Amino acid sequence: MEIIIFLVVGLIAGFIAARVMGKNQDLLTNLIVGVVGAVVGGVIAGLLGIVAIGILGRIVVATLGAILCLFVWQKYKSR
Repeated sequence: MEIIIFLVVGLIAGFIAARVMGKNQDLLTNLIVGVVGAVVGGVIAGLLGIVAIGILGRIVVATLGAILCLFVWQKYKSR
């Protein structure tokens, strides 16, 4: 059950991050960006001592990680 929650959180985070960054991505890309963002956000939050509480906390951390991933990807592609 935990993996399903993780994937749903990743999908939501990817969708929100894409909208914040002005991207229009398909469902699979949103899922990938959101899952990678969840991992990145979780690592960074852990290093900072921040704990995501509940589903909303997970979505916030994953979204911030996904936004960071999209930002880095844009800078990488623009070179």
